[in-house]
Amino acid sequence: CRCCSEGRRHSSILYSILRSQEERAAPAAGPAPRGCPCGSRRRVALRSPQVACKAASAVLVKTLRFVQNVPCFQELPLEEQLLLVRSCWAPLLLLGLAQERVHLETVESAEPSMLQRILTARQHGERPPAPAPGRPHHGPHPPSAGDIQAIKGFLAKCWSLDISTKEYAYLKGTVLFNPDLPGLQCTQYIEGLQREAQQALNEHIRLIHRGDEARFAKLNVVLSLLRSINANVVAELFFRPIIGAVNMDDMLLEMLCAKL
Repeated sequence: CRCCSEGRRHSSILYSILRSQEERAAPAAGPAPRGCPCGSRRRVALRSPQVACKAASAVLVKTLRFVQNVPCFQELPLEEQLLLVRSCWAPLLLLGLAQERVHLETVESAEPSMLQRILTARQHGERPPAPAPGRPHHGPHPPSAGDIQAIKGFLAKCWSLDISTKEYAYLKGTVLFNPDLPGLQCTQYIEGLQREAQQALNEHIRLIHRGDEARFAKLNVVLSLLRSINANVVAELFFRPIIGAVNMDDMLLEMLCAKL
């Protein structure tokens, strides 16, 4: 009928109008814009390095004291203890910072870009610096904005989950007892301890968070975030501004053998 045909005609017109408005509003066809990676490579520093480094040092001492008070850890030979602590001090420290709710305030550093260094070198008749493949250099690696964002993202994830003291303890146990490290002699024993820590975490969640079946998986996501954070970045951020060129192996050995 005429009404139906008119309705279809008006619907077709309305559709074409809306379509044309969408096309005008939409960006021109072409490859999607890609974010410039320069922002994630910007150098940043702690706003108050003395305050943050003091807090991190206190958390590291508290963390190693926690580790030393684990009876099954004390049963391991000293060489095994040191090997475990050397491999996981950074993730243990970050878990401690999250547990203590230590917030990081950062500012951009004034380090010149590669282009600025090249132009400055040419202006003074010097040879422009040649970037090495992969890593810029083999010396100290100041944390970039991307490095800091990864640490802040990890802390925010922990705080959003409102992790309890027991959950932090089980997470630390899972990180500490890593049987996959090369050079370990008590591999089966350490693997059993890691498995016990995961089982204890799962049982605690089922007892306390009965309605949250995904919480165990969420806490394991926290562990995966930890693995993406480089220990050298943690050392550069929290210890170099105060201690200088710190050798973390020597410091950990000294702290582990001392009565904390």
